[in-house]
Amino acid sequence: MPEKKMMSAIGFYEGLPIDEKNSFIDVKVEVPTPRPRDILVKIQAISVNPVDTKLRQTTTKSQNLRVLGFDAVGEVVAIGSQVEKFKVGQRVFYAGTTTRTGSNQAFQLVDERIAALAPDNLSNEEAAALPLTSLTAYELLFDKFGLIPAKNANSGKKILVINGAGGVGSILSQLAKWAGLEVYATASQKNFAWLQKFGTDHPLDYHEDLAESLRELGVDKVDYIAVLFDITAYLKQITPLIQPFGHVGTIVGVTQALDLSAWKNLSVSFDWEYMFAKTDHDYLLDSQGAALALIADLAEQGELQSTVNKVYDNGINAATLKQATKDVETGHMLGKVVVSGPFNEG
Repeated sequence: MPEKKMMSAIGFYEGLPIDEKNSFIDVKVEVPTPRPRDILVKIQAISVNPVDTKLRQTTTKSQNLRVLGFDAVGEVVAIGSQVEKFKVGQRVFYAGTTTRTGSNQAFQLVDERIAALAPDNLSNEEAAALPLTSLTAYELLFDKFGLIPAKNANSGKKILVINGAGGVGSILSQLAKWAGLEVYATASQKNFAWLQKFGTDHPLDYHEDLAESLRELGVDKVDYIAVLFDITAYLKQITPLIQPFGHVGTIVGVTQALDLSAWKNLSVSFDWEYMFAKTDHDYLLDSQGAALALIADLAEQGELQSTVNKVYDNGINAATLKQATKDVETGHMLGKVVVSGPFNEG
């Protein structure tokens, strides 16, 4: 029997507070074998997302190691028997799935349909910051709001982005502007420069009354509202701001019922966006790879900037992943936090 190939991974057995010794641990696990549609990727950089922290914190104690990670860039080192899109040696990026082991390991299997070639002009760190937030923004704008994913194809429309300086907001504003929309986005005043760098035409102070702030800019209503925060706190404010036949969407779950009855006679649509819905339910998987291919093209054309803002580049291990996760858990980071370099035990 051939000897099993082993690799480094970072995981945990229960959802402990991040400062606990075993919140992440360095372990050795077996290198997986590709299924027919899989590519095996040697991971070069990963980024940490709020979903990583939520899933870790809600994991109950188990005898099974859990390895998370939902953004990655790396080199294809092996392919399954039915793979058509990629060849060994190519650099790819993707956001993965909640249904399989994640990117916090030296080698990861991913279905070829949800991956794309990484942008040639971006570093590993810049590329690793893009997939999850880009797919979330893309799906909300183009799959759910029904906008046309082409340059200036939606001119004359206005969008309001709540929490525009966050990871998704910083990408969504860029995609909306590329697609021709006029972008209004909220943040604190200290982050207005960040908003304008990443596609916002009109920064709005989230401390101020939204309707009044828009009226000062000569706007009474907008065509689309993307609420990238708990919509419960904003529902009353945004209800009078949406045009008839407009769209309101959100990416954050709620803990209480939402009264949307005021939108019924306006024919306003309410849209949920959850980036993992397609991979959770094996639905239109190719569309995610196609969306990432467009994201890569836009990055290469200079239409889309990576939002990486902090990098730990001294190796991927439990210690550096803890540091990056602590940054994300503060809730105050602009852009994305990335960990890169070889896998090693810290």
